[in-house]
Amino acid sequence: MGSLKVEKTAIGWAARDPSGVLSPYTYTLRNTGPDDVQVKILYCGLCHSDLHQVKNDLGMSNYPMVPGHEVVGEVVEVGPEVTKFKVGDIVGVGLLVGCCKTCRPCKQDIEQYCAKKIWNCNDVYTDGKPTQGGFANFMVVEQKFVVKIPDGMAPEQAAPLLCAGVTVYSPLNHFGYNQSGLRGGILGLGGVGHMGVKIAKAMGHHVTVISSSDKKRQEALDHLGADDYLVSSDNEKMQEAADSLDYIIDTVPVNHPLEPYLSLLKVDGKLILMGVINTPLQFVSPMVMLGRKSITGSFIGSMKETEEVLHFCKEKGVTSQIEMVKMDYINTAMERLEKNDVRYRFVVDVAGSKLDQ
Repeated sequence: MGSLKVEKTAIGWAARDPSGVLSPYTYTLRNTGPDDVQVKILYCGLCHSDLHQVKNDLGMSNYPMVPGHEVVGEVVEVGPEVTKFKVGDIVGVGLLVGCCKTCRPCKQDIEQYCAKKIWNCNDVYTDGKPTQGGFANFMVVEQKFVVKIPDGMAPEQAAPLLCAGVTVYSPLNHFGYNQSGLRGGILGLGGVGHMGVKIAKAMGHHVTVISSSDKKRQEALDHLGADDYLVSSDNEKMQEAADSLDYIIDTVPVNHPLEPYLSLLKVDGKLILMGVINTPLQFVSPMVMLGRKSITGSFIGSMKETEEVLHFCKEKGVTSQIEMVKMDYINTAMERLEKNDVRYRFVVDVAGSKLDQ
């Protein structure tokens, strides 16, 4: 174990401005503190919210910014107060790297709703250093925000579970939709949506994929295991499916009408919003009143739920469908992601990209 007092250099790929173009960037990691784990990054998934961040879509971006929050790596150093991990462990780091630990959400182990939570990139840590994400060779993280990857789970497969997987698992778990026999809808078949199909099916649900076109029908039914497929512009089929779903997980990250999907819900059904959208969504109130329906949202998941989803997917044999790329392909991957041209999650082989050479 190296000295805990020595700052180390990290090499990542960072955006410098709202163009979102990433290029090599060298910076210093904060010292590995008593409760910290230093991780050598092996793989990192690419999420649509990374695209929002690097392009300043939400007006809150600070540069230079190293994105990436589906991080899997190997522990190379632990602080003296670390009890959960040892050098050599394969671990995961998601979107959060800090919280206040004293507010109501923190005390309820739902720290993702802490008002003082710290993002793993585009934020400032308690020591004043900017946080940088997983498109880099190393990171230092407090042990509370690190999870063990289950033995036997492929590390590259684990990466999307740390955001896309837990983002779907959390609301299904919280709203009591983790029992078999339910009928669910997955709106949008991207990175989060494809995990939604797989996790909901593993929970024993009848799953309908809802999409804007017919082009993903065969993939949804034959490869992901969905039970049904609806094209939202097919009014006849949409009307036939009215009042048939217990819930819809809405993963669409751009502005879209809600009313066509509210009509698909049963009485007391829930439309669960997950896409990050920076313009107001609209609906007419009778669409929720006449059926006591709910429009709600859910944000990633807690550290406890992150551990749970990893073990759930290991037990059920749930895997993500990934396309592995090297870091020098990341800008092309970003462009393809913006066009929804990926089936269904890019994962960067960070260690294989040899960033330090």
